[in-house]
Amino acid sequence: MHIAVAGNIGSGKTTLTTMLAKHYGWRPQFEPVIENPYLEDYYGDIRRWSLNLEIYFLKERFKQMLEISRTDETIIQDRSIFEGVYVFAYNNKEQGNMSDTDFKTYMDLFNLMMTFTRVPDLMIYLRASVPHLVANIQQRGRDYEQRIALDYLQGLNDRYEKFIYQHYQGRVLTVEVDRLDFLHRPQDFEQITRRIDGLLFGLFN
Repeated sequence: MHIAVAGNIGSGKTTLTTMLAKHYGWRPQFEPVIENPYLEDYYGDIRRWSLNLEIYFLKERFKQMLEISRTDETIIQDRSIFEGVYVFAYNNKEQGNMSDTDFKTYMDLFNLMMTFTRVPDLMIYLRASVPHLVANIQQRGRDYEQRIALDYLQGLNDRYEKFIYQHYQGRVLTVEVDRLDFLHRPQDFEQITRRIDGLLFGLFN
């Protein structure tokens, strides 16, 4: 089984992925952020480095999807290939950071990859406001993230809404994270797991 945790930068994906993996005994698979050699350059000059960054992420996420397809374990994944394309790459295209030619090449490659993969069994979408995202980004203190513009985060949020509610064909569980503190309040985490149990195992409505 394949579970994906989706959400904007600072929404709590990695934290929830870690907690759910421990709770259910699933194997976590994390986003290759730190390993991306283009990341710091990208936030310094997004237009120059957007294609390089997106191709690297696409390659790494496709490797993850192939690994998931070959295992009998339940994998919980911190951000899927679908978000990388329909949220982040599309956002870069809409904001003028990728040319039409570059974007077409990128999408041709993605569509070829999709002949070898399928959507997750469940996507957990962490829906968060921009102020909530900013607070989390400031709290974790990654230097390169402190340069992220507010309109960039808002653009990603807008793309997430379109992706989740208009384009994505798989099963989605939306979690409004502004109202929750699942790391520090056990009742908030239990609220999430009860909803997952209901969708995956039919235990609750």
